[in-house]
Amino acid sequence: MIRAQSISKAEKQDAGRIAALVNSAYRGESSQQGWTTEADLLAGRRTETKEILSLISSDDSMFLLCKAEAELIGSVHLQKQGELVCFGMLAVSPSLQGKGIGKQLLLAAELTAQQTWAVSKSAMSVISCRSELIAFYERRGYRRTGVSKAFPVNPELWMPKVTDLRLEILEKVLSANRKL
Repeated sequence: MIRAQSISKAEKQDAGRIAALVNSAYRGESSQQGWTTEADLLAGRRTETKEILSLISSDDSMFLLCKAEAELIGSVHLQKQGELVCFGMLAVSPSLQGKGIGKQLLLAAELTAQQTWAVSKSAMSVISCRSELIAFYERRGYRRTGVSKAFPVNPELWMPKVTDLRLEILEKVLSANRKL
């Protein structure tokens, strides 16, 4: 397991680096170095700097960054929605996946959400055919809700390579008294 040297809240000037990291982890040739790739399911980019900047600037929204020295090696988006926090765009540099960084970042996101917004539940959407990714989250205490929704269409950024993609909603009750 690689221990992250620092986990911190993103600032507006980080938007371009976050977008590049997320795209490298999810789509394109570089993503195939890691196990979180969606390149066989979707063509195009996952996000763009403009979207990341908008999320950083929004109320009840933040990105956490994981850095090794000055290098950005991981990120995750946190969005407060009512009484829960939704996580998205959990990304680790493809060459560093499988080394515990994602676990550390997810734990930091859970703790930060509890400390910042006093939420007691987290949720996320995962492509339903990504059984290995769902299993990763289940090992972290997430449970399938039985709720799914159609995968969003965004032809400006991505196009599906397969039909009938769906997002499955996972949830976790966040326990009190945990420390990073």
